[in-house]
Amino acid sequence: GQELRHATWLETEYRALRHLSAAGADVPKPVARGSNVILMEYVGGGSAAAQTLNHVNLTRAEAETIFARLIENLGIMLENHLVHADLSAYNVLYWEGEFKIIDFPQAVDPRRNAEAGEMFERDVTRLCQYFSRYGIRRDPRSLAGELWERYERLNALDAGIIIEDE
Repeated sequence: GQELRHATWLETEYRALRHLSAAGADVPKPVARGSNVILMEYVGGGSAAAQTLNHVNLTRAEAETIFARLIENLGIMLENHLVHADLSAYNVLYWEGEFKIIDFPQAVDPRRNAEAGEMFERDVTRLCQYFSRYGIRRDPRSLAGELWERYERLNALDAGIIIEDE
């Protein structure tokens, strides 16, 4: 059972990275996969690998830029029917002003998982909590709601459903 679970996690992560990379999300580009490994784009420089965001000190301007781009990435993920489900500063690699979101084995499809909305709000909450140390104050529930509503509207349009404004 453990081997099957591990293989499923690897396949989920590989597919998520491949799909999101093609969609323009800031994720490491997957290169190849094997039975027990995923080879992906290296993030870092010649002398050091990128650190996770929780180990980095940003300027206010850097934090604002990165926060905005992370929120854009959440939208890209949703547009591609994906919720990370464990997103935090621990799953974002940072190198010289750029970042890559990693660790997708627990990602879920919101069309198939009834708890995806709660997971998504938790992802947004964790990002908002981290960036609040830089003075960036956003209401995570409101922000998650805005992104989720946009996702639902896009899905409704794709399905040919007209949503009336209240």
